[in-house]
Amino acid sequence: MRILFTGASSFTGLAFVKALAGAGHEVVCPLTGGLDRYTGVRQQRVEQLKPLARLPPNAPFGSEAFLTLVHEGNWDLLCHHAAEVTNYRSPQFDAFEALRKNTLNLSSVLAALQNRGLRAVVLTGSVFENDEGVGNEPLRAFSPYGLSKGLTFQVFRYWCGQARLPLAKFVIPNPFGPFEEERFTSYLMRAWQAGQAATVKTPLYVRDHIPVDLLALVYAQWAERAILAREPLLRLRPSGYVESVGAFAGRVAAETRRRLNWPCACELGRQQEFAEPLVRVNADPAIPAAPNWSEGAFWDSFVQYYEQIA
Repeated sequence: MRILFTGASSFTGLAFVKALAGAGHEVVCPLTGGLDRYTGVRQQRVEQLKPLARLPPNAPFGSEAFLTLVHEGNWDLLCHHAAEVTNYRSPQFDAFEALRKNTLNLSSVLAALQNRGLRAVVLTGSVFENDEGVGNEPLRAFSPYGLSKGLTFQVFRYWCGQARLPLAKFVIPNPFGPFEEERFTSYLMRAWQAGQAATVKTPLYVRDHIPVDLLALVYAQWAERAILAREPLLRLRPSGYVESVGAFAGRVAAETRRRLNWPCACELGRQQEFAEPLVRVNADPAIPAAPNWSEGAFWDSFVQYYEQIA
């Protein structure tokens, strides 16, 4: 397949492109800016992408440059993984501006792609958006960012329906692995490398953490299924380690201790505030769908990555 993939410089985007390219697909990944604008871990991810895919710069989704790129060749699949995420944790996150960027000129984009052979669309969703996953009812959006993702899905659903294009939604839970931004697992590893105990402030939340390479293998299979779809809407919610945040921290500690001479102590806080739903997880176990995935090899690469950073 020839795939137009947005959002490749993100943590999960890199993993997805690796899996798609590894499955023999040709992947073209338009970037929102020039190659010189990327720094830190995002720059490292772009370097990883270079041998895997073509990376046209300065072509954000829906822009004139993006549409020009569409007209340059034929396409089997659009994988829209890009989303506005700046300050996504903030309660002041502008959900409607994010929606505008996520869906810019969508009807024109789909029409242009159809003229170039497009057969289906894969859209990345989030377990944090409204009406996704399994957990406490009602399944409300976690935040304005989650709201923007839910609205983005509805806009794609409408315009793909108008164009009679199958829409395959791929719902992401809590991925983790090498080349991730500063988040929970990177905090744990930094604390343990420094010989400190890691404090888990919200140990009672039940979440769905999934190794990023496992998620990527399932994504590549989903993209191949989408191209053959006859239904107007498909949805997959891959699931990894479903457990409390405290138990997950213990899992990361145990896997790290097996490989490094670090104490990996955890201190579980007394959680008294529950601003988010207590339980929100995905429903489709990922490991049975990827029989060639190696759990041990993932943890080897995870620990090695943080050991090298340390």
